[in-house]
Amino acid sequence: FHNKDVVSYVNKNYYAVKFNAEGTEEIKYNDFTYTNPNYNPDRKGRNSQHFFANALKITGYPSMVFFDEKGNLIAPVVGYKTPQQLEIYLKMINNNDYKRLTSADAWQKYEQSFVSTFEN
Repeated sequence: FHNKDVVSYVNKNYYAVKFNAEGTEEIKYNDFTYTNPNYNPDRKGRNSQHFFANALKITGYPSMVFFDEKGNLIAPVVGYKTPQQLEIYLKMINNNDYKRLTSADAWQKYEQSFVSTFEN
């Protein structure tokens, strides 16, 4: 994303971490070490998915994954999002609104009432 409002909001409210979901790094999370044993260095293009990406329920790229302050998984957000589409997730999670959105109906009402403040 290139929108200055998104960058500013993320920098102020989150710790952004980049992870290669087809990479070879060893990731320790919740007392388990995740690897990518099927990685093939000779493969051109897409490679096997890292086991950590599987554990996070990543089903497509690009994806963003949100964790709470204790490192617990909140939710993955799969697919490319414009700054305005991303804004609702950034604010919903930062404001802890996600905790009360326990049904599709609640999400739909939240989404319909959301007012964007990020520039286009």
